[in-house]
Amino acid sequence: MSRILIFGPGYTAARLAARLARDGWHVDTVGRGDIDDTTHVAALIAGATHILSSVPPAEDGSDPVLARYGATFGQAAWIGYLSSSGVYGDTGGAWVDESAPLLGRRPGRIAADLAWLALGARVFRLPGIYGPGRSALDRVAAGTAHRVDLPGQIFSRVHVDDIAGGVVASFTRGPAGAYNLADDRPAPQNALVETAAAMLGRPLPPLLAPDEARLSGPARAFYAERRRVANGRAKRLLGWTPLYPDWRAGLAAIGAVPPAR
Repeated sequence: MSRILIFGPGYTAARLAARLARDGWHVDTVGRGDIDDTTHVAALIAGATHILSSVPPAEDGSDPVLARYGATFGQAAWIGYLSSSGVYGDTGGAWVDESAPLLGRRPGRIAADLAWLALGARVFRLPGIYGPGRSALDRVAAGTAHRVDLPGQIFSRVHVDDIAGGVVASFTRGPAGAYNLADDRPAPQNALVETAAAMLGRPLPPLLAPDEARLSGPARAFYAERRRVANGRAKRLLGWTPLYPDWRAGLAAIGAVPPAR
């Protein structure tokens, strides 16, 4: 039986874990509270055929998974890491692929990305992640959505299930290395909010200046960068095709699912 060990079972990794469990995999997870239990984790590593980490680097830039356990991963048939397309930095809206220099504003994230590559991992560089329970539809429905007046803002996205699809495709295809997993149609964030409002029959959230929107640190950083993420390498080498090639298809699929009660 294939057995995967997942470090950091957050939104994306938990979705992947559920898919693999349905497919008959044995899935073990290590959360933040368990990462220091070296005896337990070492036993899980020894039994794993596949190892995936979605744990971001610490504030000082160190990777807590690699620092503790990276040297023991050699027995695994497959190693993967969920990184961020933020490693590329602001491209002014230009397309970027895996050959581009890493000029992001978070050196710790870049260092972790490169360290996993050096270990022989499949490193998945992800743009804005959305899916059931975490989309513009949810924010509009909750009354927390806003539009920000930033002409020219554009960004790539990927549905959480398409991340899972790309990871699974890499189990049997493609060499180790970096892969961008993004949909085919980057768009301004305001377009998603406006479409979600129309789908739900809600009025448009007000258009606010960046200072009026009271953006959080991560949200401010999101809006500060313009980037189109190219996905050709994953399509060519992994045979990956996104189920939701653009955000309209992704939102339509989410909207068709009744909310959980």
